[in-house]
Amino acid sequence: MSSPNIDIARTYFQAVQTGDMATLGELLDEAIVWHQPGANQFSGEHKGRDAVFQMLGSMMETSQGTFAIDKIDTLMANDDLVAATIHFSGRRDGASMSMDGVDLLRITGGKITEMWLFSSDPAAEDAFWG
Repeated sequence: MSSPNIDIARTYFQAVQTGDMATLGELLDEAIVWHQPGANQFSGEHKGRDAVFQMLGSMMETSQGTFAIDKIDTLMANDDLVAATIHFSGRRDGASMSMDGVDLLRITGGKITEMWLFSSDPAAEDAFWG
């Protein structure tokens, strides 16, 4: 099943997987609020597209370019929310992580205005990111 918001979410994940920053910039609302889970250097609320891009760039730098969403299993919509079950991984300095997660996107007016991320092993993710 498809809906406009699922199509936007699908385009978002394709852009993340291919590193298409131009498309990401078009999809993320300028005032996006991003809720990064855990207790690591990237955890907390990141407000604004520039702050989100800075965080994502730092994650790529920290993971030596290996952080990736490997798989998008299911996209589910409920009004302005889209939930995605995913798998993500990364490697750095002899450490690695590989786990399932859920990303919850709020899409308003064709833009992603809020994002919540959940990981299946928060302690392992915290240990990886430091």
